[in-house]
Amino acid sequence: MTIKRFILTLLTIFAVGKLLLDLVGSFSQPQVQSRLQLYQTNLILHASEYQVDNNRESAQENFDFARQALIGEKAYSSAQKQYEKSLEVAEKSRENLRRKLEQQQPTGINDSTVEVPPLGKPPGENKQNQQLVNAIAQVDRFIDELQLKIGIIQARQDRTEEAIATWNQIIESSPDNLADATNAQIAEIVKGLWSEIPVVIPGAEETIQANLEGWFRYRALHQLYEIQGQSAKLAALESQEETVAQTAMVKLALIGGIPAIAGFLGIILLVSLLAQVALKGKESILATHSGVPWKTPWNWEITWQVLIVGFFTIGQIILPLLLGLSGFNPTNLGLRAKAIYVLISYLLMAFAGLLVLFLSIKEFLPLPKSWFRIKPTGNWIFWGIGGYLVAVPLVVIVSLVNQQIWQGQGGSNPILLLALEAKDSVVLAIFFITASVAAPVFEEIMFRGFLLPSLTRYVPVWGAILGSSLIFSIAHLSLSEVLPLTMLGIVLGFVYTRSRNLLAPMLLHSLWNGGTLLSLFVLGSG
Repeated sequence: MTIKRFILTLLTIFAVGKLLLDLVGSFSQPQVQSRLQLYQTNLILHASEYQVDNNRESAQENFDFARQALIGEKAYSSAQKQYEKSLEVAEKSRENLRRKLEQQQPTGINDSTVEVPPLGKPPGENKQNQQLVNAIAQVDRFIDELQLKIGIIQARQDRTEEAIATWNQIIESSPDNLADATNAQIAEIVKGLWSEIPVVIPGAEETIQANLEGWFRYRALHQLYEIQGQSAKLAALESQEETVAQTAMVKLALIGGIPAIAGFLGIILLVSLLAQVALKGKESILATHSGVPWKTPWNWEITWQVLIVGFFTIGQIILPLLLGLSGFNPTNLGLRAKAIYVLISYLLMAFAGLLVLFLSIKEFLPLPKSWFRIKPTGNWIFWGIGGYLVAVPLVVIVSLVNQQIWQGQGGSNPILLLALEAKDSVVLAIFFITASVAAPVFEEIMFRGFLLPSLTRYVPVWGAILGSSLIFSIAHLSLSEVLPLTMLGIVLGFVYTRSRNLLAPMLLHSLWNGGTLLSLFVLGSG
């Protein structure tokens, strides 16, 4: 074994080990998808309060049809089920964290007797234990918030006894979490408002205004003003909620309508293309370059080197190590600073990866014309847009199956949560540059431009598409994203092998990430 191969073997062991640890670690992490569904549920709750102001029967029928299409027949019960599902996921996450904390206890202690320290009482000076305790406390607060909101949804359905029982769970658990009694305080307030004999706790309005948001604040204040007989405040609140409800209807139409239209067009396009294959065979559009491999001048060792050193080692080991040694902690940054940090980190990884790629293949220059082809003319726009339309229904179907497998666990790209919280146009612009410009360029060059063609030296084109797609999905380090991203990678690879122009998968990739960011912005702005 040469020194080069020995070093590559060591780097591969480290890279694969880190990759496996990250994937295993993502198993107990909640998906951002769960949070997205809650945001969409909140929009549905707002929209459910909207009533058409028109006496014409036809207008009412049209409104009812649109309303049912956007929010469903039973908006409140559906919302409750979604919150209960999120509650179940959060409780599983808390159990996983508690199990990890028990495993960190000194040897010799019986696991069955280990108790999770309450918030504010960290177990000694063990930093890892402290982080676990803080994480458990954060999940505890989130669980209380979910229960609080479930109770308000139950009350809106006139299931008052169930709502009070739900709020009592928060109140009864508050002695175990004295450092954060806010949720228990709110639970006491709403319990009093919906009791058979209503009780208004002093400071109720201020507490509700400060600690509840969106539809839940509206319902609690509505109940409060009705009890107090404050007709002026009640009228102003209803007028304000009517405006919010109209906006929510528009947002639901936007985030649901665009993917639905794209998916419908994608199904039509896919069926048409498959029909053409059945009729024309090798002369069909999908058969273009279907079995034509690239002329690869290098062997598997160069491919291995670029993938391990240029992507995994630099991106997953060296850059995080350098940042760790510098003592820089991005978690303490504001949202704009975090967005800039993500962009700079990605650009550094992309530059280093492309540099390794260039240095690895420069001895083979000039390359055959089919390699890394970027041609502004041609039909790449049609391939890119068509590929996006076809990807929508395929990835959605796979994602639905995937949700049943992971049940809200499996982790997600952390950028998604940051983008969801972004109500700042500057932050959104930075994330757009990162996800819709930098990522498509770098990842398509690496996975479609280099890896896929390199694999065609050893396997058929379809095998190269599948292999590069699987590696592409695993590189995102979240178990829950492996299946959907593999399907997306297959469509990207298919588009590239047929168009033989990197601009086509870059456009598809950019449209996909841009659409995701748009949905996150619309949901987060609600």
